[in-house]
Amino acid sequence: MLGVKTLAREELTMLRKIFASKRTLLGCLLVCWGLLGTLPAMADPVSPVAIDSNTDKVNSGDTAWMLTSAALVLMMTGPGLALFYSGLVRRKNVLATMMQSFVLMAVVSIVWALVGFSLAFDVGNPFIGGLRFAFMKNVWMFPSSDYAATIPFSTFMVYQCMFAVITPALICGAYAERMKFSSMLIFSVLWLLCVYCPLAHMVWGKGGLFNWALPPEAHGIGALDFAGGTVVHISSGVSALICALVMGKRRGYGKVPMAPHSVVISVIGAALLWVGWFGFNAGSALSAGGGASSAFVATHFAAAAAALGWMFIEWIKTGKPTVLGAISGAVAGLVVITPASGFVGPMSALIMGAIGGAVCFFAATTLKHALGYDDSLDAFGVHGVGGTLGALLTGVFAQAFFNPLIKTDTMNMQGLAFGGPQLKNQIIATLITWAIAAVGAFILLKITDVVCGLRVTESDEFDGLDLTQHGESGYNMESEFGGAVVDGGSSGLAASMSRTADAKVSHA
Repeated sequence: MLGVKTLAREELTMLRKIFASKRTLLGCLLVCWGLLGTLPAMADPVSPVAIDSNTDKVNSGDTAWMLTSAALVLMMTGPGLALFYSGLVRRKNVLATMMQSFVLMAVVSIVWALVGFSLAFDVGNPFIGGLRFAFMKNVWMFPSSDYAATIPFSTFMVYQCMFAVITPALICGAYAERMKFSSMLIFSVLWLLCVYCPLAHMVWGKGGLFNWALPPEAHGIGALDFAGGTVVHISSGVSALICALVMGKRRGYGKVPMAPHSVVISVIGAALLWVGWFGFNAGSALSAGGGASSAFVATHFAAAAAALGWMFIEWIKTGKPTVLGAISGAVAGLVVITPASGFVGPMSALIMGAIGGAVCFFAATTLKHALGYDDSLDAFGVHGVGGTLGALLTGVFAQAFFNPLIKTDTMNMQGLAFGGPQLKNQIIATLITWAIAAVGAFILLKITDVVCGLRVTESDEFDGLDLTQHGESGYNMESEFGGAVVDGGSSGLAASMSRTADAKVSHA
């Protein structure tokens, strides 16, 4: 294990040297975008996205369900993720953590309207879309027969917008309590444009490299991702790991208690995430029919199995079933089932959830401690590892009975357990997603560092981001009770409890 840690440090040092100068960083970014711009000539032509000229095919039931699903997915970011993450940090960082989720609801929505949606869902090349839908041009009340034939194209757009909102917000869990607010904004916008939009196009956009339903005319690698295992969870989780490695540990990590300041708040956030995830997964059916119902059931059962899986393993290992463990397990199960939710049945979902709860538990505890990185809220342990596991298990449990479109006379994309060859493509798509997310996040972090720096000062980190970044305090404890709150509220009883738990860190 020591050799693995040494190798990881050497590779990170080498990458830092490669991308040390401003000129190299900007040059790499320009070359990458330049190559993407030349790719249309390398791919076979794909017809433009079809948009109807009337609303005759719009179904009011489907539209109502999709608008509700969009609202549910937005609820996952705020208040769901905002509460979940903010309860897991120390008291002095609660507002700053909430603000990260809240402000991304606004910033990402604007970028999505201007150019993000077009880059993700317009026809371009297998890696990135074009600009036909930039500034919401051609995004009207008429449906698109290519994407969702029974709802307005604008409904499809705003539903996808909510996925774009939550994905960079998930990364915030890795650098919680130490990143500048300005740096977070710059990095998140760059990451959305340079990592998320290309991946969304590759998996879901017409002519995308991994799009199994609307593939490029040739050279495609059809991968199954019903609701975002690769696009959302692997991309954010792997990028979160890079953030943790590049930014380094929080001051005092491993030496002073950093226990969650309010698991109560996190429980409320986790419950909202569980409910909102039905819009995330079942809504990805893009209609109110049997597909949505099947995905809804699979999502619920996987979350339940994972919550119990994590809880019982922790119970056996530590002697106590913690509330934090149970809610972390539920989120892990929701992550694992995301890519498979529209392709598997209830029993497969139970198995996937149970496996996900166990694997993510060890990733967020044993693996993190062995490698020594400070992923503050375990964004990688849950979303990176869980998303990867879910993408691979989709290639095992995908079944045409629950989605007949994946098996025809000329195509078989069923999982290994049902005699299909899909696992190979899932592995390829997962590896490519890992590479794009890791390299992209590293370059963008370095660019952000050049522009305004990444970390707050040591004194600002000690005082807490609520006061130093936003000039506010989440809790006015001194005025309410008198006296002083030491170390952001992590002292006293909370500190004593955390010491008895061997300075156990939070799971997110």
